[in-house]
Amino acid sequence: MIQTPDLPLWAAITVALLLLAGATTALLGSIGLLRLKTFYERVHAPTLATSFGTLLICLASIVCFSVLRSRPSVHEILIVIFITLTAPVSFMLLGRAALYRDRTEGNPDVPSQPH
Repeated sequence: MIQTPDLPLWAAITVALLLLAGATTALLGSIGLLRLKTFYERVHAPTLATSFGTLLICLASIVCFSVLRSRPSVHEILIVIFITLTAPVSFMLLGRAALYRDRTEGNPDVPSQPH
């Protein structure tokens, strides 16, 4: 059962633009993950892309289902909160673990420790 024909044109365009923007953001984060050279450079691209891309895709879902059901649909906010809280924290912990490992091994390419 497909309900997209029931969407008004303005809602379908809004949903399509939000989905396209979210997918593009996630794609750019993936490209950044592949193109950046060191682990420390790679940490930023996927964190920002997953958080912002997920936000845009969830906004598209909120608009779509709010229009179809004729009432606010806010279940997606839980997804946004979960991704926004967990992605940066997990990458921060990975970065700290990598710094610790590289400093104990004496790797010369490690960023300097602030004083």
